[in-house]
Amino acid sequence: MFLSVRGHNRGHDRELGDGREACRRGTRRSRVLKAMGLTLAGALVLGVAAAGWAYWQLNRNITGVDINDALGDNRPPRPLAAPAAETSALPGGALNILVLGSDSRSGKENKELGGGDSEGARSDTAMVVHIDEGRTSATVVSIPRDTLVARPSCPLPSGGSTAPAFSAMFNSAYAVGGPVCAVKTVETLTGIRMDHYVEIDFSGFANLVDALGGVTVTTEQDIDDDKSHLRLEAGTHRLNGTQALALARTRHGIGDGSDLGRIGLQQMLVKAMLQEVASSDLLNDPARLYRVADAVTGSLTTDTGLDSLAELMELAQSLKNLTAENVTTVTLPVVTAPYDPNRVVPQEPEASGLWASLR
Repeated sequence: MFLSVRGHNRGHDRELGDGREACRRGTRRSRVLKAMGLTLAGALVLGVAAAGWAYWQLNRNITGVDINDALGDNRPPRPLAAPAAETSALPGGALNILVLGSDSRSGKENKELGGGDSEGARSDTAMVVHIDEGRTSATVVSIPRDTLVARPSCPLPSGGSTAPAFSAMFNSAYAVGGPVCAVKTVETLTGIRMDHYVEIDFSGFANLVDALGGVTVTTEQDIDDDKSHLRLEAGTHRLNGTQALALARTRHGIGDGSDLGRIGLQQMLVKAMLQEVASSDLLNDPARLYRVADAVTGSLTTDTGLDSLAELMELAQSLKNLTAENVTTVTLPVVTAPYDPNRVVPQEPEASGLWASLR
């Protein structure tokens, strides 16, 4: 009887032991699952926080200028907007954008890249970008900075306005009145309303090229320019940001040393960058995408219609079907100024015909 009882207790003890072990295993599993859940939740929170910080950082990079408010209604009319396609929420109408590359002298990086002293800036590169309705093709018109134009009176941020000038160098508009005067001068020259304004400085351009991993260009002649410090043999080259900037600034080592030769190199660079973006799988490489976005926004000044990341992203998405092959690059037709052999003036009627074709 006692043996029977003792045998029963041993079995009961084993059952209790198995139960305790199962309980301990369940507790461990619960702790592991809880730890995994906390880890995933933490990673999610960190991911959201990182994304939020990145968005905030990119957004605050952009400098906005209220050009519409400054210029008021005394401007060329806006073209009639075509109705948006029912299948797309993105805008698809024609668009005109003034793009300036400025040789800003502010900041250590710009100085090292050739911006000169710490005072002022000039519009080293000027392009009117006309995007056709449907946004699958575009025309880029380069305006030589030495072109003599009628510079209108422009409002100043501090109050008052600049004096009008006749036979003024085109790039003087930016020097005396900043983005607002650059836009007004272009609208006076072309009769076309600029929907947007985009400006990038020396360091921003170089950083963008580096963020893309460089650009590939093919030069048809040797380049040896003591001013830009660029030396390239004719042929195909992979350029980093500093080299690409030097190419964009080269004028003395090619052709007749005028601004017209440099414009051809700048147009080649624009297409090379478009091809680089198109061939890069940026959406599947978040780290590289952020570097590119940071480079684009880090030295960017726009009108207030593009001074947020959301607005820039909408513009970029609306241009997703625009390829380098469908971008036509031309230079404003000019001839040597009759009263200054070192300057040029628009060639007529060719120049007026070009602007009329873009209205």
